[in-house]
Amino acid sequence: MAGFNRVILMGNLTRDPQLKYLPNNTPVCEFGLAANRRWRDRDGNQHDDVCFVDCAAFGRQGEVINQYMAKGRQILVEGRLKFDSWTGQDGQKRSKLSVVVENFQFAGTRDGGAGGGAGGGGPSRGPSGYDAERGAPSPEPSDNEGPPAGDDIPF
Repeated sequence: MAGFNRVILMGNLTRDPQLKYLPNNTPVCEFGLAANRRWRDRDGNQHDDVCFVDCAAFGRQGEVINQYMAKGRQILVEGRLKFDSWTGQDGQKRSKLSVVVENFQFAGTRDGGAGGGAGGGGPSRGPSGYDAERGAPSPEPSDNEGPPAGDDIPF
């Protein structure tokens, strides 16, 4: 039977990303993500739940995340779950579930508001007009620059 391992999360970084290199010189960026969920109970009281997730991005994606992201910034990640288990120094068995990032999208502006920036595969521009691959504002295409000349507006 085939399996399906895919996760999509949007949240804020809980710490600054840490860039490390594997023995084969592949960059890996590790960061924590806090995904919030707001809900109401039967009495109408509002509650917040927070899920903390460790994430890792490899290669160029990891370098881009390390360069442009910081604690508190918002990001959308898509990837797969990875389960690690080991024996700690105290002899206890330990385990951890984390996300291996395969694609991402910057979800906030440089100041932390709503907007977007870069994706996983190559340069992409989000609604804020910031091109994370080049590190500069990118020109916004304009599909509708106003009414055509000579068009009567009935008001």
